[in-house]
Amino acid sequence: MLLTNLTLATMTGGYGLMPNAAVLVEDGLTRWVGPAADAPKGKAIDCGGRLLTPGLIDCHTHLVYGGNRANEFELRLTGVPYAEIAKAGGGIMATVRATRSSSDEELAESALKRLDSLLAEGVTTIEIKSGYGLDHDTELRMLKVAKALEKERPVSVTTTYLGAHALPPEFKEKREEYLNIVKNRVLPEVSRLKAADAVDAFCEGIAFSVEEVESVFEVAKKLGLPVKLHAEQLSNLGGSAMAARHGALSADHIEYLDEAGVEALAAAGTVAVLLPGAFYYLREKQAPPVEALRKAGVPMAVATDLNPGTSPIHSVLTAMNMACVLFGLTPEEALLGVTANAARALGFKDRGRIAPGLRADLALWDVPRPGDLAYPLGFNPLAAVIQNGRLVRGDLA
Repeated sequence: MLLTNLTLATMTGGYGLMPNAAVLVEDGLTRWVGPAADAPKGKAIDCGGRLLTPGLIDCHTHLVYGGNRANEFELRLTGVPYAEIAKAGGGIMATVRATRSSSDEELAESALKRLDSLLAEGVTTIEIKSGYGLDHDTELRMLKVAKALEKERPVSVTTTYLGAHALPPEFKEKREEYLNIVKNRVLPEVSRLKAADAVDAFCEGIAFSVEEVESVFEVAKKLGLPVKLHAEQLSNLGGSAMAARHGALSADHIEYLDEAGVEALAAAGTVAVLLPGAFYYLREKQAPPVEALRKAGVPMAVATDLNPGTSPIHSVLTAMNMACVLFGLTPEEALLGVTANAARALGFKDRGRIAPGLRADLALWDVPRPGDLAYPLGFNPLAAVIQNGRLVRGDLA
């Protein structure tokens, strides 16, 4: 598959713009990239000067869940804080109850509808977390359902075990007992079954302390599982710095990250994952320290955080726009955030850029420049998607 007459955003060194370019795809890989005039001989597909980017990567989602929490949206708009809703049995626990009572088939059916919205915007890789089961069986069911989605759709799914997401009601007065189940029963089973590619936790006053999360991370690392963390979303507990000490792939949310946390992420090479959807839906006031992250050279990824309560956003393009408007990212940073930096946040070195030897996950757009992807709201200019070297959506010519 030789694609010519392209504007390339290789996402190497910023946009890595290459006008009048060509790309050769073979055996699922990008084999050659360069000026169209120097392209290898062969039958070419003229792409009409359209923009080609890497396939988009949504590196933080909670895509598999049961139930609906639109009622909480209404409550928050009347002034009830999210923390108060959570303490009253809503929030994460409302979704836990609905997820536990859903069959695998019901979970898969609802998840596919959400996934289809993301794929329609050029997503070729997605991360999906558990965390709405909070018991041995449901957590493993969630991970199984999530991984099985890639058999139903042309997408690469990476899974994350989020057992330390919230304290289940049946363990309200038994925090240590629940964490011991996570560490000594479920985590070893997750590792044995290869059910998850990483381990996550929610480090916050309404969830788990730095010390509690660190005890989970220590077990995960012994089992050879990478870690990542929901951190500094509602307050500054120092979770990001702890995660960085454990070589975390990413620290996510980080609205309340301080200078010490920024320095820790920079030193560890940990990616800062920005989730403007949750910031928007919770009507937060404190944005992540983007300028400090820039100055420290911390790579910034952007994701939808698609979940039923605090970020029911089914659009990566919308997340890119929000990251620009609400957090002050440039369009270039936003696109890096859903390509090269998103790949890094998931530990992938074989995607997120257009270069010889990398996976041929590519998105073709009916726009003249990459900045146009983060600019509009409610407009999807996707023309075609190549996933793992195969045309899976749209038309190239």
